[in-house]
Amino acid sequence: MRTDGRQANELRPTRITPDYLMTAEGSVLIEAGNTRVLCAATVEDSIPGFLRGTGKGWVTAEYAMLPRATVTRTAREISKGRPSGRTHEIQRLIGRSLRSVVDLTVLGERSVIVDCDVLQADGGTRTAAITGAYVALAIALGTLVRFKVVAKSPLMDSVAATSVGIIGGVPLLDLAYDEDSRADVDMNVVMTGSNKFVELQATAERTPFDHSHLAELLELGRTGIAQLRDLQEQVLANRQ
Repeated sequence: MRTDGRQANELRPTRITPDYLMTAEGSVLIEAGNTRVLCAATVEDSIPGFLRGTGKGWVTAEYAMLPRATVTRTAREISKGRPSGRTHEIQRLIGRSLRSVVDLTVLGERSVIVDCDVLQADGGTRTAAITGAYVALAIALGTLVRFKVVAKSPLMDSVAATSVGIIGGVPLLDLAYDEDSRADVDMNVVMTGSNKFVELQATAERTPFDHSHLAELLELGRTGIAQLRDLQEQVLANRQ
């Protein structure tokens, strides 16, 4: 039994509230346990220079953590003049994950930027951001279809993410901060709705792990992401 009472293969209670902002083309608040991330998708009629004239669009993401999302205040990165290495890596991960399920040619020469702002952090902020960002993106692209800006949805699949890890030799799903901070192995799993891997980030923080442990972690991740995919689909279906 874990500190929050969950079983090893159990996700934290997860809720996705769509249309959280009235001003964005697509937005959600995702809550995974005590982690809360606000995801807002913006559509712009512009693309990066390297895509001009190609007929393709772009999907990207920005990630930030509010100063008091954590126990002690974290200075705003704008005061430092540039994003930290961690922030840069996370927002690139979110962008890659979203682009893996979007047909950029169908999107046309326009961009979708998904802002992921962590309101409260208790572990798994990047995985929650990916899961919520997909729903915000789907809502925004649905708006483009509804207003006949694009002929069909550029979405080819769904994408979601979760964390897994090993503590005391036991593989666990969806680590909260108190678990993540003492895990022997920490791994983030990003998968599409068709059960294909987009990205795996695995690190032996203390004890190296073998192939059998890797297989267990992947299966745990697959199980959790299947549940998150069902939640995403339910949220989107209920909006219609």
